[in-house]
Amino acid sequence: MAAAATRITQLVVAKPCISASHQSSRSSIACFGNETKGASWTKLRSSTFLSATQTFYKNCHSNASKSERHAVKAMAAGGDKQTLPGLPIDLRGKRAFIAGIADDNGYGWAIAKSLAAAGAEILVGTWVPALNIFETSLRRGKFDESRLLPDGSLMEITKVYPLDAVFDSPEDVPEDIKTNKRYAGSSNWTVKEVAESVKQDFGSIDILVHSLANGPEVTKPLLETSRNGYLAAISASSYSFVSLLKHFLPIINPGGATISLTYIASERIIPGYGGGMSSAKAALESDTQVLAFEAGRKHGVRVNTISAGPLGSRAAKAIGFIDMMINYSLENAPLQKELTADEVGNTAAFLSSPLASAITGAVVYVDNGLNAMGVGVDSPVFRDLDIPRAPKH
Repeated sequence: MAAAATRITQLVVAKPCISASHQSSRSSIACFGNETKGASWTKLRSSTFLSATQTFYKNCHSNASKSERHAVKAMAAGGDKQTLPGLPIDLRGKRAFIAGIADDNGYGWAIAKSLAAAGAEILVGTWVPALNIFETSLRRGKFDESRLLPDGSLMEITKVYPLDAVFDSPEDVPEDIKTNKRYAGSSNWTVKEVAESVKQDFGSIDILVHSLANGPEVTKPLLETSRNGYLAAISASSYSFVSLLKHFLPIINPGGATISLTYIASERIIPGYGGGMSSAKAALESDTQVLAFEAGRKHGVRVNTISAGPLGSRAAKAIGFIDMMINYSLENAPLQKELTADEVGNTAAFLSSPLASAITGAVVYVDNGLNAMGVGVDSPVFRDLDIPRAPKH
């Protein structure tokens, strides 16, 4: 098991930050959490953890932010599990497979970091055409800064698997893909083959994360979307989760958890989010409920999805109006702050843990409350209303 699998994460509503230490010979206590704009895990400062009765606290220094920061403590334990105060997220001894990571910028990466900080071993499935660049960047240390965990260590990815979740088995792969240069040098990358490879390498997993979405015609209005474009969005963005769960379920340990990522466009009109992607997200949420029943009854596995707010990731840039949606959320959400990827990552860590053992079939909103709004309060029609706004810092 990777060294990262010795960490345990503990939820607390705390002071702005807790000190961190990464000495291998001692226990250490650190913080990570709802980072605000301009703040990141790399801003954390360290101090030595002396003992359970001599904990040394200090404020972490970060750039000015738009909102209060709620800390999440992470305890690194070198040996046997220790009894800790508070309510721990303990994923030590658990193994997670995250499908859909191709860089260090996005929700999939943030989820991997939070799971690793909680002690889980990390396996990754990367889209085949992006595999070489991702592995090269990882090997050359280009992701080292963003791999930094609360205790000062770097997130370890035990193994990266090539994956194209659009294809269930080798028989489904068309000839033009088989001969495509972008797939040259990679093998065993269909969903069935990857599940078999993980079983052969590790035997089982405890957590399955689906961080995949693609709509080739996402910039087109639905009325201008072709049948092929619509079905491609459904295939890559929603059925891919059904396929992953189908093939991985036999190797997910009882009590395990699965998580996917959805978006509010599944139930609200978001102009510009086209090409069948809104339909794909609606299907994903519906499937979450059905799969929660089936996987729960047959295998004791929980199935949830996180409806995440807009994030300026590289993948989201393809939509073309992500910055506009981020600004809209800032103006209209109950919490007027920018959403950060680690807020979604921390929610995923909770949903993957025993603390969420009774939660399944749920859509969990992590969007600063934007889903609750019925109108955009920045509209000129409300200019004469005394609408509360977050204080400026």
